[in-house]
Order: sequence, then structure tokens, then C-alpha cells
Amino acid sequence: MFTRRFTLAFAIALPLAAAAFAGASALAGTEHGATTHAATDHAAYTPAAFADAQKAGKPILVEIHASWCPVCAAQAPILGELLATPKFKDVVVFRVDFDSQKDAVKAFGARSQSTLIVYKGKTEEGRSVGDTAKPSIEALLAKGV
Repeated sequence: MFTRRFTLAFAIALPLAAAAFAGASALAGTEHGATTHAATDHAAYTPAAFADAQKAGKPILVEIHASWCPVCAAQAPILGELLATPKFKDVVVFRVDFDSQKDAVKAFGARSQSTLIVYKGKTEEGRSVGDTAKPSIEALLAKGV
């Protein structure tokens, strides 16, 4: 027999899971790393690559991501769409794997996957956790450009 709490959790998780499957194609071929958004290829994240982007004064998005995370999967197509626009064409993206890059997760002060952190050069301009609303993600990205 299912409790009300379980039923409510399932009702919330089901749409997120559907979004995850819808966003899976956006994740295909993207592993951890950095990219500018002509394509969704990601180079490997390293502290040195991040530091170089900061020194260059570039707008930076750090995605704390997990492959099993439905919220991360829901964020992927939104980010892909936004980052393909001329406004955000120069944003450098570093995807940090929540499970395998624990040192980086800790260094960024992230407590959970689905964390988005925006930098303008060396200055953190904003962050969000668990956000899947296009307008607020766009506003967050705009803080870095």
C-alpha cells in the first residue's frame, strides 16, 4: 500500500522523469567539460582550464551535473537553446560531474547536482539550484555577459 507521501513524491517525480527522457537526446555525446556553444561538444574540465577562462575575463557557466539527475536532464535542452543564441555565444561552459569530480564540486561549494553557477571572469555573478524555468535560467546567464 502506498502512503500519501510516496504518491505525492511519485506525482512530482513523474513529470521530471519525462523531461529527463525528452532531454536525453540533448545530452547525447556530452561528457564533462567546457564548450562554447556552436556545438555541444565538451572538453575535459580542469582547474587550469577554468582558471584560464577566468583570466581571459570570459563569461562562464559551471554546471554541476549528474547523468542520473532528472532536473539536470530537464535543464540540458533549456541551456542548449539559450546558449545557441547570439547573446550567449561567448559563454564558456564547464560541466562538472557530481559523482566523479567531488573535489571540483566541493571547490565550487555546490551541495547538490543541478547547480548552475555563472561567473564574469573571476567574479561569481549568481547561482541557482534545481531551476528548470527558462526565464530565470536566462536571467542567470545574463549576469555573466
